[in-house]
Parts: sequence; structure tokens; C-alpha cells
Amino acid sequence: MYNIKKVLLISATLLISLLTMAQSSKELTLQHLMPGGRNYSSIVPQNLKQLQFAGDSYIYVSGNKIVVGTLEDKEEQTLITKGDIDKILTSLKADTLKTIPQIFASEENGNIAIRFKHKTKIYKIDCVAKELLSEYSFEKGDKHAEYSCEADAYVSTTLSALYLHTSDGKRKKMVSEDAKDVSLGSNYVHRNEFGIEKGIFWSPDGSSVAFYRMDESKVKDYPLVNISARQAQLASIKYPMAGMNSHTVKIGVYNIKKGKTVYLKSGKTDERYFTNISWSPKADKVYILEVNRGQDTCNLVCYNAKSGAKERVLFTETNDKYTEPENPLIFISDNEFIYLSRKDGYRHAYLYNTEGEQLKQLTSGEWEIIEATLSADKNSLYVVSTEISPLQRTLYKIDIKSGNRERITKEDGVHNVQISSSTNYYISNYSNHNTPRVIKIGSLMSERADKELLRAKNPFDKFDMPVVIESGTIMADDGQTPLYYRMTRPAEVDSTKKLPAIVYVYGGPHAQQVTDAFMWNYRGWDIYMAQKGYVVFTLDNRGSANRGLPFESVTHRRLGVAELADQLKGVEFLKSLPYIDGNRLGVHGWSFGGFMTLNMMLNRSDIFKVGVAGGAVTDWKYYEIMYGERYMGTPQNNPEGYKNSDMNALSGNLKGRLMLIHCDTDPVVVWQHTLRFLESSIDNGTYPDYFVYPGHGHNVIGPERVHLYEKITRYFDDFL
Repeated sequence: MYNIKKVLLISATLLISLLTMAQSSKELTLQHLMPGGRNYSSIVPQNLKQLQFAGDSYIYVSGNKIVVGTLEDKEEQTLITKGDIDKILTSLKADTLKTIPQIFASEENGNIAIRFKHKTKIYKIDCVAKELLSEYSFEKGDKHAEYSCEADAYVSTTLSALYLHTSDGKRKKMVSEDAKDVSLGSNYVHRNEFGIEKGIFWSPDGSSVAFYRMDESKVKDYPLVNISARQAQLASIKYPMAGMNSHTVKIGVYNIKKGKTVYLKSGKTDERYFTNISWSPKADKVYILEVNRGQDTCNLVCYNAKSGAKERVLFTETNDKYTEPENPLIFISDNEFIYLSRKDGYRHAYLYNTEGEQLKQLTSGEWEIIEATLSADKNSLYVVSTEISPLQRTLYKIDIKSGNRERITKEDGVHNVQISSSTNYYISNYSNHNTPRVIKIGSLMSERADKELLRAKNPFDKFDMPVVIESGTIMADDGQTPLYYRMTRPAEVDSTKKLPAIVYVYGGPHAQQVTDAFMWNYRGWDIYMAQKGYVVFTLDNRGSANRGLPFESVTHRRLGVAELADQLKGVEFLKSLPYIDGNRLGVHGWSFGGFMTLNMMLNRSDIFKVGVAGGAVTDWKYYEIMYGERYMGTPQNNPEGYKNSDMNALSGNLKGRLMLIHCDTDPVVVWQHTLRFLESSIDNGTYPDYFVYPGHGHNVIGPERVHLYEKITRYFDDFL
């Protein structure tokens, strides 16, 4: 006989659980709003997984199949399934897939082929014939593999050696070094500054490979400690600090047929940065944009790819602040190329010949080119730019001969664009402040109507989100430059009740917080805090990205000065709002934003009551050479600038509550920054709080990120 009381108790408990689940599904938590959170995927607008071109067709992964379509097709088709791929792998006596991995598509003899890595091999299969085309073998430790469709081969590095992986499954050593501190083909040359994202560069015909050779023997070992072992282990890195010795770099060229390497005869390389390696169309020349250590001079240099001989300096570009070439040359022919430069203050396209003569400036105006692609017929340049607004990204077609410019993407917002290899079609994945995501394919060659592939619903519609996110402008401290802000606040604001406000700040170069992307490029934590009754305010001050060199370089040799002045203008705006409690202002930021948090807390201790500084630069002389010296010079030639931006010297000014957070294996802003600040605080009799995340790098990623922002939230709850 059933126990009625027990049944009723179980039923009541189940009902309460269901009601709790129903309620929680309407509430946004940090598990929803933080990357790495259990429910994070539920707030990300729907997308098409691995969407890319394969010839003039587009493909994407949907569950256990790959879907294909074209602009002209009304219906999409299944290209290949996981089961089809598994059959091929089984025939090769290889393990089957758990899910479809990352794929790279191409067109091979009229059919679509995909490449994917599985275990220690990369397979290329014909998706129409359902058969293996190529098989490339790798070993543990092979990194940064770069593919050439012309050679149908990969080149990878183990850092001490380069390997060629051919389509018949062979792995051959190309070049090797025995020296402990020398690496070949590393993508970490010059610490990824100057747009450097890789260290291996195939020639256009697949006959040769250019590569970086980096010698770090003059850079002292910097100690990082791995605490996961029973006895903590030293895991040193090379970290060249401002004003100290840097690594040296040479460029090698390996001829695959001859099996021979030559190094470009670039002379003594200690005080130069070698950036944006470009091959000529005939693969007989290598062009390098070489920047001096002071970063105020850039030379475009041509080398003979066969002999390594230096043939000529095509031109020299100088700037009284800094030059920062971030894009390789775009060759129209063997004799003409397009160069992207900020020499007039904004990143624009210039047409040059290989004698170094500027033939024309293709674009101009107070806006920046973000990326550029040459048309297959070499007559047009497709650029994504900020011409409409610094908040937007728009695709344009530029006629190289006439200079005429045509807007392709008509919708306002931020367009992330892919262009097919034929340059006949484009895909735009865009959003704006009212639109979560729209994906469409369009023609670049005809007036044919675009085809919409996806229109995502607003993922926040299924939640109770009593929050408003708005954007606007205020005037910079110079009285003439408009600055863009984003503010996240409770939807219902009672002007008789004052709300605490938190300034979330970054403020440094190469970053832009406010754009016309979905909900003004919102941050999940801002929404969470607004739900709790806070106002969160973010301002892109002078010194931040995508507004041109004059806007960015106003901070040169005096980091933190103009940024602070502009952020204080944001505070003035906040205080002017009737619902803001001017006595309850906080500030939070990470990395450069951590530096700015300290800068704001210590220079204006009368304004900010609470701050949380994560991964903060506390003294720029402890930061790395390439970035640090570009904006600050060296401690030797700019002692006043370094002194004025030293937060350790200001630690005695602390009056409010301040928590510092750092990760103990941070290779970017090393832990020493925070430890030095704590030491100076002890010396100066102030009492910041401190928290560390063991085993993380420059930021806290994965599930632990929820813990990080719960920690930060509690700090503001407790003290603001």
C-alpha cells in the first residue's frame, strides 16, 4: 500500500522543482551571460555553423551533415553526411568521427572537397564522389600547419624544425635548428604585433615557402610556475621588456624541389621588425615591410627569393608618432600592387608600382579600411570600412581605374564578410543594435537579389530582461571630438531613487567596445548587473581603435592621460542623469582596462568608491617591447612618461575599496605587475584586496569565468 503522505510530498517537491525551473528559464544568470557558462549557448543568436564558400557554392554544418547551396538554388541539398565520411575512414582502417570536425572547403575539378584533421592525420575527400583525395600525416608536436592548394601539401613547425606533409601521406623534414632559443615558422614573432598571425608563407605557385627564424637567445628567461604538479614546475617564457634586449628575426626561403634554404640578406636585424611578408605573383621576389625599433620609420624592401639578395628599398614611410603596417601587399600584377597605409591619418588604399612610385591614392576620407580583397579580374578592390560610421562595417566595391566606389551591403550595422575565390559572390553575417543576426549571400557581378540564409530570433525574448541598452555620444575632453558610449540600465528608472553606476573600461589601442552590432555590442555582465539595479557605462575614449591615427595616437608617450580625461567626461555625463547616485560610482576593467581602473581610482580617489582591476598593467616598464615602446618609447628615452603612468607610485592615493585579480601564468601582462602594486601598497600603507586564478593565462576562460564574474559582482554588492 502506498504511503499517501510520501506521494503527496514527492508530488509537491516535483511541482516546486518545475515551478523553479519555469521561473529560472525566465531569469538571466551568469551561467547564461558568461562564455563558458552552462546555459551560454541559449543567449547566442542562431548561426550557421562553419559557413564558408566552396567555389561559388556555400556550405555549412548542420548536425551530422554538411549542407550545400548557391545563390541561384531555391533549396539547399545535403552535400555529405558524417556517415559518408565514416565509411571512407573505415575503409582506411581509421577511427570514425564523434562529430563533424572543423572543415576547410575548396573546389577540386568541379567538385566540392573538404579537408579536416582527425587524430594525427588530415584528410581531403571529394564530397560528390565520396572518396579520399589526399592524406597528410602529422606527429605530436607539429603546429601551425599551413596549406597550399597549388602544392597540395602542408608545412608545419615543431618550433625547432619545419616539416613538409605531402598528399601521399609522407612527412619530410625541411629545415631544422639545434639551438635551444631558435624557432622556425613560429607565429609568435614580434609577439603577434604588426598584424602577424602566422610564421609560414607559401609562394603563389606552391614551389617555395618563406618562414620566420626567431632567435631569442638575447632575451632573458622569465619565470612562470605551473602549480598543478605535486612539486611546482618552472615553465619559463621569453619576455622582452621595454628598453631591454629583444629577439632577432631572419626570413628564410625554402625551395621544395631543390630542398635548399636561403636566408634573405637583410643585414643586422637586432633593431628591426620584419612584418607582412608578401610574395610577388611570379614567386621570384619577397617583399618585407621593415620597421625600426623606434617604430617611427617603415621601409618596404624587395629581396630576391632565389639568392636572398636585397634588391631595393621601394619607399620609406615615417611618422612623428609611429608607423604600424598591419597588411601585406595586394598584387594586381607583377609590376603593381596596392598598399594599405595610415600615412594620411586613416587606413586607406594606395596604388604603387614595383619601382616604389605611388601611382594614385584609391581611397580617402576620415574613415578606415578594415579589410580588403582584390577581385579575380584585378579590376576592383572590395573593402570593408567605417565610411558610414565608426560604429559600422560596410562592404564597398572600388573600381581601381576610376576610383568610383559602390556600396554593396545596404543595411546599417556590422557586416562580417566572406568573398568567394572567384569574387563573384559574397556572404554577409551582420547584426545591428535591433537585429540579432542576418546571414545572406549576394552577387558581386550582377543585380540579382540577395538570398537570405538565416534571420535569427532575439534569444533574449524568452527571458524576463527588465534592462535597456542604449548608445549615444558625448564630447571628448578636447571639446571637439565626439565619443561613443553604451549604457546598460534597469528598464524602469525611478528618478526619486538613486542607482549605483559602474564604468566598465578598456580604453587602449586595438580595441573598440561600442559598435552598432546587436544591442550595441553588449556585454553579458552588464545585463546581469543592470538586472540587479546597477547602471553600467562604457565609453570608447581617444586612444581606442578604428577612428584613425590622430584619434589613437593622442596618447603617444603619455598613456593614461587623455584616456583619463575622456573617461571623466563620461563620469560628468553619468552624474548629470537624475537617477545616478554620484556618491556610488565604481570602475572595472581588464588588461589595459585594468591599468585604466587603477588610473581612475588613484588619480581621482574623490570620485570612485569601488574598483576591480583584472590583469592590470601597473608599470609600463614591465610590459613587452613591441607594444610598449610603440606607445611609450623606452624607459630610457621617456622617463617622464613612464613615471607619470606608474600606478605603483600612486598606490598611496587609494581611498576606496580596490580588488586586484590576476592569473598566475599570464604571459601577456605578467603577474609581477600586480605583485609590485601590492608591495607598493604595503610600503604606502594602503589596503587593496586581491584574488588569483591559478593556471589561467591573460584572462579567465572556460567555466571558471562564471566564478570570476560572481566574485566581481559580490565585490560591488558588498562595497558599492
